[in-house]
Amino acid sequence: MPDAVNISASWTELMRKGLFNEAWKLSDAFLRSGINRNYSTLPRHFQCIWDGSILKNKKVLIRCYHGLGDTIMFIRYVHLLREIASEVIVWVQPKLLELFRSVKEVDRLIPLHDGIPEVEYDVDLEIMELPHIFRTSLKTIPDEVPYLHVQPLKLKDNGLFSVGIVWQAGDWDNSRNIPFELIRTMFELDYINLIILQDKATEAGWQQGFGFHPGDCSLYEHARIIAGLDLMISVDSMPAHLAGALNTPVWLLLNCNADWRWMENRNDSPWYPSMRLFRQNNPGNWENVIEEVKNELDLLQSGLC
Repeated sequence: MPDAVNISASWTELMRKGLFNEAWKLSDAFLRSGINRNYSTLPRHFQCIWDGSILKNKKVLIRCYHGLGDTIMFIRYVHLLREIASEVIVWVQPKLLELFRSVKEVDRLIPLHDGIPEVEYDVDLEIMELPHIFRTSLKTIPDEVPYLHVQPLKLKDNGLFSVGIVWQAGDWDNSRNIPFELIRTMFELDYINLIILQDKATEAGWQQGFGFHPGDCSLYEHARIIAGLDLMISVDSMPAHLAGALNTPVWLLLNCNADWRWMENRNDSPWYPSMRLFRQNNPGNWENVIEEVKNELDLLQSGLC
Protein backbone atom coordinates (compact mmCIF):
# COMPACT_ATOMS: atom_id res chain seq x y z
CA MET A 1 0.00 0.00 0.00
CA PRO A 2 1.38 3.46 -0.84
CA ASP A 3 2.64 5.58 2.04
CA ALA A 4 0.11 8.39 2.52
CA VAL A 5 2.54 10.91 4.03
CA ASN A 6 5.16 10.47 1.30
CA ILE A 7 2.58 10.61 -1.48
CA SER A 8 1.08 13.77 -0.02
CA ALA A 9 4.49 15.47 0.24
CA SER A 10 5.40 14.49 -3.33
CA TRP A 11 2.00 15.65 -4.59
CA THR A 12 2.49 19.05 -2.94
CA GLU A 13 5.90 19.55 -4.53
CA LEU A 14 4.58 18.64 -7.98
CA MET A 15 1.70 21.07 -7.66
CA ARG A 16 4.04 23.84 -6.52
CA LYS A 17 6.11 23.29 -9.65
CA GLY A 18 3.03 23.33 -11.88
CA LEU A 19 3.40 19.64 -12.79
CA PHE A 20 -0.28 18.96 -12.37
CA ASN A 21 -0.45 15.90 -14.63
CA GLU A 22 2.21 14.15 -12.57
CA ALA A 23 0.39 15.11 -9.37
CA TRP A 24 -2.85 13.55 -10.64
CA LYS A 25 -1.03 10.23 -11.09
CA LEU A 26 -0.32 10.30 -7.37
CA SER A 27 -3.96 11.19 -6.72
CA ASP A 28 -4.89 8.13 -8.80
CA ALA A 29 -2.67 6.03 -6.53
CA PHE A 30 -4.49 7.40 -3.47
CA LEU A 31 -7.80 6.53 -5.08
CA ARG A 32 -6.78 2.95 -5.90
CA SER A 33 -5.32 2.35 -2.42
CA GLY A 34 -8.35 3.48 -0.44
CA ILE A 35 -6.18 5.70 1.76
CA ASN A 36 -8.02 8.29 3.89
CA ARG A 37 -11.40 6.57 3.72
CA ASN A 38 -11.79 5.65 7.38
CA TYR A 39 -14.55 8.19 7.93
CA SER A 40 -15.23 7.19 11.54
CA THR A 41 -11.81 8.38 12.75
CA LEU A 42 -10.47 10.89 10.20
CA PRO A 43 -11.14 14.63 10.43
CA ARG A 44 -13.37 15.70 7.58
CA HIS A 45 -10.73 17.73 5.76
CA PHE A 46 -8.50 14.62 5.50
CA GLN A 47 -11.22 12.45 4.01
CA CYS A 48 -11.16 11.29 0.40
CA ILE A 49 -14.76 11.02 -0.81
CA TRP A 50 -14.86 10.43 -4.57
CA ASP A 51 -14.51 6.72 -5.40
CA GLY A 52 -13.88 7.12 -9.10
CA SER A 53 -17.54 6.81 -10.09
CA ILE A 54 -18.68 8.33 -13.37
CA LEU A 55 -20.39 11.69 -12.91
CA LYS A 56 -22.09 11.96 -16.30
CA ASN A 57 -25.89 12.08 -16.02
CA LYS A 58 -25.65 11.57 -12.25
CA LYS A 59 -27.07 13.48 -9.32
CA VAL A 60 -23.85 14.75 -7.69
CA LEU A 61 -23.38 15.92 -4.12
CA ILE A 62 -20.42 18.22 -3.42
CA ARG A 63 -19.26 18.09 0.21
CA CYS A 64 -17.44 21.22 1.41
CA TYR A 65 -15.20 19.79 4.14
CA HIS A 66 -12.28 22.23 3.97
CA GLY A 67 -12.04 25.89 4.94
CA LEU A 68 -14.18 28.72 3.64
CA GLY A 69 -11.38 29.92 1.37
CA ASP A 70 -11.01 26.46 -0.15
CA THR A 71 -14.72 26.27 -0.84
CA ILE A 72 -14.70 29.72 -2.46
CA MET A 73 -11.70 28.76 -4.59
CA PHE A 74 -13.06 25.48 -5.93
CA ILE A 75 -16.73 26.33 -6.38
CA ARG A 76 -15.52 27.59 -9.79
CA TYR A 77 -15.65 23.95 -10.99
CA VAL A 78 -19.42 23.76 -10.66
CA HIS A 79 -19.98 25.01 -14.19
CA LEU A 80 -17.82 22.17 -15.57
CA LEU A 81 -19.62 19.64 -13.41
CA ARG A 82 -23.03 20.96 -14.42
CA GLU A 83 -22.19 20.32 -18.08
CA ILE A 84 -22.10 16.56 -17.44
CA ALA A 85 -24.18 15.92 -14.28
CA SER A 86 -27.97 15.74 -14.20
CA GLU A 87 -28.06 17.71 -10.93
CA VAL A 88 -25.50 19.45 -8.72
CA ILE A 89 -26.14 19.71 -4.98
CA VAL A 90 -23.70 21.64 -2.79
CA TRP A 91 -23.53 20.79 0.93
CA VAL A 92 -21.86 24.01 2.01
CA GLN A 93 -20.84 25.89 5.14
CA PRO A 94 -23.85 27.94 6.31
CA LYS A 95 -21.85 31.19 6.15
CA LEU A 96 -21.55 30.77 2.37
CA LEU A 97 -25.19 29.98 1.58
CA GLU A 98 -26.27 33.53 0.72
CA LEU A 99 -23.15 34.24 -1.32
CA PHE A 100 -23.38 31.01 -3.31
CA ARG A 101 -26.92 31.71 -4.41
CA SER A 102 -25.26 33.75 -7.17
CA VAL A 103 -23.74 30.56 -8.66
CA LYS A 104 -26.42 29.72 -11.20
CA GLU A 105 -25.00 26.26 -12.02
CA VAL A 106 -25.85 25.00 -8.53
CA ASP A 107 -29.22 23.26 -8.53
CA ARG A 108 -29.53 22.97 -4.74
CA LEU A 109 -27.70 24.46 -1.77
CA ILE A 110 -28.02 22.75 1.61
CA PRO A 111 -26.30 23.77 4.87
CA LEU A 112 -23.38 21.65 6.04
CA HIS A 113 -23.61 20.10 9.52
CA ASP A 114 -22.06 17.25 11.49
CA GLY A 115 -24.64 14.65 10.50
CA ILE A 116 -25.45 13.12 7.14
CA PRO A 117 -26.88 15.11 4.22
CA GLU A 118 -30.67 14.97 4.04
CA VAL A 119 -30.73 14.61 0.27
CA GLU A 120 -30.69 11.85 -2.32
CA TYR A 121 -27.68 11.63 -4.64
CA ASP A 122 -25.92 9.14 -6.92
CA VAL A 123 -22.28 10.18 -6.47
CA ASP A 124 -20.56 12.35 -3.88
CA LEU A 125 -17.19 14.06 -3.75
CA GLU A 126 -15.26 16.61 -1.70
CA ILE A 127 -14.97 20.00 -3.37
CA MET A 128 -11.15 19.93 -3.43
CA GLU A 129 -11.25 16.68 -5.42
CA LEU A 130 -12.70 18.50 -8.45
CA PRO A 131 -9.33 19.59 -9.96
CA HIS A 132 -8.27 15.92 -9.94
CA ILE A 133 -11.58 14.73 -11.38
CA PHE A 134 -11.24 17.17 -14.30
CA ARG A 135 -7.47 16.50 -14.67
CA THR A 136 -6.75 20.22 -14.46
CA SER A 137 -3.58 21.57 -16.06
CA LEU A 138 -2.15 25.08 -15.94
CA LYS A 139 -3.83 25.73 -19.29
CA THR A 140 -7.25 24.43 -18.24
CA ILE A 141 -7.71 26.06 -14.81
CA PRO A 142 -11.21 27.60 -14.85
CA ASP A 143 -10.15 31.23 -14.53
CA GLU A 144 -13.17 33.19 -15.70
CA VAL A 145 -13.90 35.87 -13.12
CA PRO A 146 -15.95 36.98 -11.42
CA TYR A 147 -17.66 33.68 -10.66
CA LEU A 148 -19.27 35.04 -7.50
CA HIS A 149 -21.55 38.05 -7.81
CA VAL A 150 -22.73 40.67 -5.31
CA GLN A 151 -23.81 44.30 -5.41
CA PRO A 152 -20.67 46.29 -4.48
CA LEU A 153 -20.84 48.37 -1.32
CA LYS A 154 -18.61 51.45 -1.40
CA LEU A 155 -17.59 52.57 2.09
CA LYS A 156 -16.50 56.17 2.71
CA ASP A 157 -17.15 57.20 -0.89
CA ASN A 158 -15.10 60.41 -0.80
CA GLY A 159 -13.10 59.93 -3.99
CA LEU A 160 -10.07 58.41 -2.26
CA PHE A 161 -8.54 55.05 -3.20
CA SER A 162 -10.20 52.31 -1.10
CA VAL A 163 -7.94 49.54 0.19
CA GLY A 164 -9.00 46.60 2.37
CA ILE A 165 -6.48 44.97 4.70
CA VAL A 166 -6.25 41.56 6.44
CA TRP A 167 -3.02 40.68 8.29
CA GLN A 168 -3.84 37.51 10.23
CA ALA A 169 -4.99 34.17 8.84
CA GLY A 170 -5.79 32.63 12.23
CA ASP A 171 -4.10 30.74 15.03
CA TRP A 172 -3.95 27.49 13.06
CA ASP A 173 -0.94 28.73 11.04
CA ASN A 174 0.88 31.60 12.70
CA SER A 175 3.55 31.66 9.98
CA ARG A 176 1.01 33.35 7.69
CA ASN A 177 0.35 36.18 10.13
CA ILE A 178 2.01 39.61 10.00
CA PRO A 179 2.47 41.67 13.19
CA PHE A 180 0.10 44.62 13.29
CA GLU A 181 2.94 47.10 13.92
CA LEU A 182 4.48 46.15 10.57
CA ILE A 183 1.13 46.61 8.84
CA ARG A 184 0.86 50.14 10.25
CA THR A 185 4.03 51.17 8.45
CA MET A 186 2.51 50.43 5.03
CA PHE A 187 -0.28 52.96 5.27
CA GLU A 188 1.19 56.33 6.15
CA LEU A 189 -0.59 57.68 3.08
CA ASP A 190 -3.18 60.40 2.72
CA TYR A 191 -4.82 59.25 -0.52
CA ILE A 192 -6.18 55.95 0.81
CA ASN A 193 -9.43 54.97 2.48
CA LEU A 194 -8.13 52.05 4.55
CA ILE A 195 -10.86 49.50 5.37
CA ILE A 196 -10.14 47.05 8.20
CA LEU A 197 -11.50 43.64 7.16
CA GLN A 198 -9.52 41.62 9.68
CA ASP A 199 -11.59 39.11 11.64
CA LYS A 200 -11.40 39.78 15.38
CA ALA A 201 -9.41 42.89 14.57
CA THR A 202 -8.86 44.05 18.15
CA GLU A 203 -7.50 40.65 19.15
CA ALA A 204 -5.22 40.84 16.09
CA GLY A 205 -3.70 44.09 17.37
CA TRP A 206 -5.85 46.68 15.61
CA GLN A 207 -6.09 50.04 17.32
CA GLN A 208 -8.80 52.69 17.00
CA GLY A 209 -7.82 55.47 14.62
CA PHE A 210 -6.07 53.17 12.15
CA GLY A 211 -8.34 52.87 9.14
CA PHE A 212 -12.11 52.42 9.15
CA HIS A 213 -13.60 49.29 10.72
CA PRO A 214 -17.11 48.52 9.42
CA GLY A 215 -17.87 46.31 12.43
CA ASP A 216 -19.15 42.77 12.48
CA CYS A 217 -21.02 41.73 9.35
CA SER A 218 -22.09 38.59 7.52
CA LEU A 219 -19.80 36.99 4.98
CA TYR A 220 -22.17 38.18 2.26
CA GLU A 221 -21.83 41.79 3.43
CA HIS A 222 -18.09 41.20 3.71
CA ALA A 223 -18.16 40.22 0.01
CA ARG A 224 -20.09 43.38 -0.89
CA ILE A 225 -17.46 45.52 0.84
CA ILE A 226 -14.61 43.72 -0.96
CA ALA A 227 -16.41 44.12 -4.30
CA GLY A 228 -16.53 47.87 -3.66
CA LEU A 229 -12.78 48.19 -3.01
CA ASP A 230 -10.16 49.47 -5.42
CA LEU A 231 -7.63 47.04 -3.91
CA MET A 232 -7.53 44.23 -1.34
CA ILE A 233 -4.29 43.44 0.52
CA SER A 234 -4.31 40.21 2.50
CA VAL A 235 -2.27 37.37 3.92
CA ASP A 236 -3.17 33.86 2.76
CA SER A 237 -6.70 33.69 4.14
CA MET A 238 -10.33 33.49 3.04
CA PRO A 239 -10.73 37.20 2.14
CA ALA A 240 -7.99 36.88 -0.49
CA HIS A 241 -9.93 34.07 -2.19
CA LEU A 242 -13.11 36.09 -1.94
CA ALA A 243 -11.45 39.08 -3.61
CA GLY A 244 -10.09 36.90 -6.39
CA ALA A 245 -13.46 35.24 -6.99
CA LEU A 246 -15.10 38.69 -7.20
CA ASN A 247 -12.35 39.92 -9.55
CA THR A 248 -11.30 42.65 -7.12
CA PRO A 249 -7.59 43.52 -7.48
CA VAL A 250 -5.83 41.69 -4.64
CA TRP A 251 -2.25 41.66 -3.39
CA LEU A 252 -1.49 38.43 -1.54
CA LEU A 253 1.28 38.44 1.09
CA LEU A 254 2.94 35.02 1.34
CA ASN A 255 5.38 33.37 3.70
CA CYS A 256 8.33 31.33 2.43
CA ASN A 257 6.57 27.99 2.68
CA ALA A 258 3.46 29.10 0.82
CA ASP A 259 0.62 26.71 0.04
CA TRP A 260 0.90 24.64 -3.15
CA ARG A 261 -1.81 26.62 -4.94
CA TRP A 262 0.45 29.70 -5.13
CA MET A 263 3.20 27.64 -6.76
CA GLU A 264 6.86 28.72 -6.93
CA ASN A 265 8.68 31.68 -8.42
CA ARG A 266 5.55 33.50 -9.55
CA ASN A 267 4.20 36.93 -8.77
CA ASP A 268 0.84 36.14 -10.35
CA SER A 269 -1.72 33.38 -9.92
CA PRO A 270 -3.23 31.21 -12.67
CA TRP A 271 -6.23 30.76 -10.36
CA TYR A 272 -7.09 34.44 -9.95
CA PRO A 273 -6.35 36.89 -12.80
CA SER A 274 -6.74 39.92 -10.50
CA MET A 275 -4.12 38.70 -7.99
CA ARG A 276 -0.48 39.66 -7.43
CA LEU A 277 1.83 37.71 -5.11
CA PHE A 278 4.37 39.21 -2.70
CA ARG A 279 6.69 36.64 -1.09
CA GLN A 280 9.03 36.52 1.88
CA ASN A 281 12.74 36.29 1.03
CA ASN A 282 13.41 34.08 4.03
CA PRO A 283 11.34 32.48 6.80
CA GLY A 284 9.82 34.83 9.35
CA ASN A 285 11.03 37.97 7.57
CA TRP A 286 8.06 40.10 6.57
CA GLU A 287 10.12 43.29 6.23
CA ASN A 288 10.97 42.68 2.56
CA VAL A 289 7.28 42.03 1.79
CA ILE A 290 6.19 45.20 3.58
CA GLU A 291 8.85 47.27 1.80
CA GLU A 292 7.84 45.89 -1.59
CA VAL A 293 4.17 46.65 -0.96
CA LYS A 294 5.01 50.18 0.25
CA ASN A 295 6.97 50.80 -2.96
CA GLU A 296 4.08 49.54 -5.07
CA LEU A 297 1.64 51.75 -3.18
CA ASP A 298 3.91 54.74 -3.79
CA LEU A 299 3.91 53.94 -7.52
CA LEU A 300 0.15 53.59 -7.37
CA GLN A 301 -0.13 56.99 -5.74
CA SER A 302 2.06 58.52 -8.46
CA GLY A 303 -0.26 57.12 -11.10
CA LEU A 304 -3.36 58.41 -9.33
CA CYS A 305 -2.09 61.94 -8.77
